[in-house]
Amino acid sequence: MLSQFMVLFGFFALVLVSIFWINKAVRMFDRLIGDGQPAWVFVEFTALTLPGVIGVVLPIAAFAAAVYVVNRLSSESELTVMQATGYSPLRLARPVFVFGVIVAVMMSLLAHFLIPSSLSQLRLRLDEVSRNITAKLLSEGEFLHPAPGVTFYIREITLSGELRDVFLSDRRDPEAPVTYTSSRAYLVQEGGGTRLVMVSGLAQNIRAEQNRLFTTYFDDFSYDISSLVRRDVVNLDEVAFAGTLEMLRDPEAVAARTGVSLGAVMAQMHGRITAALLCVIAALVGFCTLLVGAHSRFGVWRQVLLAFGLLVGLKIVESLVLAPVLASAVLWPLLYLPALIGLALSGLLLALASYPGLWHRLRRKGPAAEVPT
Repeated sequence: MLSQFMVLFGFFALVLVSIFWINKAVRMFDRLIGDGQPAWVFVEFTALTLPGVIGVVLPIAAFAAAVYVVNRLSSESELTVMQATGYSPLRLARPVFVFGVIVAVMMSLLAHFLIPSSLSQLRLRLDEVSRNITAKLLSEGEFLHPAPGVTFYIREITLSGELRDVFLSDRRDPEAPVTYTSSRAYLVQEGGGTRLVMVSGLAQNIRAEQNRLFTTYFDDFSYDISSLVRRDVVNLDEVAFAGTLEMLRDPEAVAARTGVSLGAVMAQMHGRITAALLCVIAALVGFCTLLVGAHSRFGVWRQVLLAFGLLVGLKIVESLVLAPVLASAVLWPLLYLPALIGLALSGLLLALASYPGLWHRLRRKGPAAEVPT
């Protein structure tokens, strides 16, 4: 059974990751390629988002694999044969638990190491790309806005790198907006910055207080476009980038360094642990729910819907307990409530599967107790 769980888990994980990843990649493709970035930057950025996508998908894939395997075993009567040979529901749940632990180990590696590292690296690369003003400006036939109050247009870019029919409007100073036009221009790297050298052009300067237009013809003019780029230092002091061991050793220091509350640090730290536990719970809930109920020629779709509803309920509880922890750090044990509820539900479902007549006796006793004597 364990091998079947792993094979189906790999299949569902691959399909779900592809769906989520392609959806994210399409939006990133429009933004990066539209800004003039090369294709390898797009590939790098999508690769950096992959650990986060996998972290979202793993519990869903574990749940889907558990449900599919049990459904197939039930439809092919293999589950009935195993139970008839003396396999108790608890014995059948052992490979499911081992499967859940394997997925939880994968999730732990992602949550504690890969996802924080990929997020911090992605932030660095986003900042580097945003500073690459050259790539932003090299788009022909399109009005670009590299900075607030600045409009740039190029009619054509030749193979030699020459810019034809350039238009640059600088309205950052409302009292003295300037418009530059030139027939040819070049982007030149100088002193660690980028300058736009315009040839055979015209500068139009409007003086608002005098309501007059001044025009200046020039043979060549140099415009520093590096000033359009933000010079802020990228901030990597975010709680999502912090290491788990660092948060365990001194959560107060992490909260002070990242500028968030202590509750946010505790929620981030314990959330990484509960994310791994949820993988085990998702597999157990999906498996144990399908063991309950008598065999039917219509299949186990009712149990599948019940298992899905239970998993959704656990996610709702997970979202509900987050707000109190953010408000008060001492309430961090509430983050483990969904895992405890899921474990209790799995134990209850296993008990009902071990004693199938118990549920029917309870249902018969309910109406009988209401009949007056």
